[in-house]
This record gives sequence, C-alpha cells and structure tokens, in this order.
Amino acid sequence: MRYEKEDINKAIEVIKEGGIVLYPTDTVWGIGCDATNEEAVRKIYELKQREDSKSMLVLMENPGLIDRYVDEMPDVAWELIEVADKPMTIIYPNAKNLASNLIPEEKTIGIRITEEKFTKDLIRRIRKPLVSTSANISGQPTPANFTEISDEIKNGVDYVVQFRQDDIEKKQASSIIKLGTGGQIQVLRK
Repeated sequence: MRYEKEDINKAIEVIKEGGIVLYPTDTVWGIGCDATNEEAVRKIYELKQREDSKSMLVLMENPGLIDRYVDEMPDVAWELIEVADKPMTIIYPNAKNLASNLIPEEKTIGIRITEEKFTKDLIRRIRKPLVSTSANISGQPTPANFTEISDEIKNGVDYVVQFRQDDIEKKQASSIIKLGTGGQIQVLRK
C-alpha cells in the first residue's frame, strides 16, 4: 500500500506550522503534532478534553535518537526494543527536550518506535518526535479504525491524513512497559 506524496507533504506542512493531524499508526489512529511544540500539544489536550496532567506518548522512527529525549537510556530498553514482536511503548524516566506540557510531574515519557511506513517517513521528514494519542475524546472508547473516529475529532484537527482511511482492520493499542531509574521493569499493559 502506497501513500500519495501530497498527503505526506500536507501533513508535514501542518505539523511544521504548529498544527495537529489525524494519522494512521502501527496501532490505532492517532492525533499528533511536533512533540517539542508546547502550543501544538495544548491544542491536542483541548481537542481531547483531557487534563494536561495525563501524559501522551511520542513516536520515533529510530531508537538511536531516544537519548536526545531522555537523560539515560537503560540497557534493558535496547533489549526490549530488539525482542518486541508487536508495538510496544516504553515509559522512560527523566524526559528532556520535549514540550513542557507533554512531560508529567514525575518527568517520564512514553516512547514507541513505529514501524508504520507513513508515520515513519513523516517523523523522519519533520525531524522531531511525533505526539501520538488515541483519536477520541478523553473517556470515550478508543476507535479501532478510521470509520470509528468521531466527527468531533475529524473536524477538530488541522489535517486528516488520507492514507489508510479505508483500512477496516481492527487495531490494538500497544503494550506499555515502564522502566525505573534502578533498572526496574513494570508491565502496565500487555
């Protein structure tokens, strides 16, 4: 499945201008923006009607760049990334270089390395991590595919990616693992 050049170029333009986009990921559809842009992050919290104390994760396309956004990359994280056979979000301690309203009080950040082609190319081209939060109003069910996303969300973003809108496969959210500074591992969602 290929995406149109105009589609990714429009998404890049909107993100670089501080906008928010609705886009496909390797799990569920996401609402995203430049993870270093505080104003764009605020727009997502407002659209989702979500308190900014509830953290959102970021997607990256290359695990070698994670240490730009966390103080220390625990060795066990490399092992987890290597053996992952499905999408996995790792929550790292001591987040840095991201929008301040994206980093909760405990200074953690959830990062997932995406394998979805459109998203991977998008992140590579904006050269920043991409916020990824489910495409729903806070407290509502997570849509499993594009057809389940509410009009409120579709109309509330600055751009809706065209790629994979007709994909009706029901996707699952990622597993979530939290790493502590002393090497602790906590599975939050399988």
